[in-house]
Amino acid sequence: MPENLLKGKVGIITGALDENSIAWKTALKVKEQGGKFVLTNAPIAMRMGAIKELAEECNTIVIPADATLVEDIEKLYAEAREFLGSDFDFLLHSIGMSPNIRKGRSYGDLNYDWAMKSYDVSAISFHKMMHVAEKMDVMKEWGSIIGLSYIAAQRVYPFYTDMADAKALLESIARGYGYRLGKLKKVRVNTISQSPTKTTAGTGIGGFDSFFNFAEALSPLGNASAEACADYIVTLFSDLTRMVTMQNLFHDGGYSFTGISEEIMDKFKDL
Repeated sequence: MPENLLKGKVGIITGALDENSIAWKTALKVKEQGGKFVLTNAPIAMRMGAIKELAEECNTIVIPADATLVEDIEKLYAEAREFLGSDFDFLLHSIGMSPNIRKGRSYGDLNYDWAMKSYDVSAISFHKMMHVAEKMDVMKEWGSIIGLSYIAAQRVYPFYTDMADAKALLESIARGYGYRLGKLKKVRVNTISQSPTKTTAGTGIGGFDSFFNFAEALSPLGNASAEACADYIVTLFSDLTRMVTMQNLFHDGGYSFTGISEEIMDKFKDL
């Protein structure tokens, strides 16, 4: 990758929990490419992870914020702008959580209060971050905003339950706000539909290992790693992708457009 793709650019990276997370890898890649940023996560997530260690490595600060609370986002943007000394070139929304999945509730037996929490944390928070960014006018022209999605927004994956609905909402919000921010300030908004990835959040989903292996066998390039996703995010933060907006971009080794593979056929031929 060319050097200093993000030189002079500043922004906010949400959701870094530990060294397995895509947001963590992205922070290291952004630093490597000359970008500056602040890190943020919900206070409860900060107690579970090691985000302060990442901040030290990246010469930055952590600003606690609950992305479901507008007042927390307002405080985050104000403090980040003061620390960075300018408005933002990029924002990464890497936030997702489902109490129903954590507690083993099936799609036919959802706790609806928990489902609403899933939608608020995993999708509506994306809208809130962009709504506050618009209201406070913190994005520079030709900035880039990215949310992390998954193919279950379009296809049925029974184990993904209400998170599939949340991801579908996330992608719709990216289109709606992508149009709005594009008109207002040429800011582009996209989502990345990533391969199943061995993050702390991903491996908490029932049957993850089996599906990870299935996707690996189906994808002609294999599963995309968290580190590869971070590289992709860097390109979308850079000026090389100025005309890409309102897209859901599949970063999955070809999985999303592969119907069957020889490896999968071999597993069933003798049954």
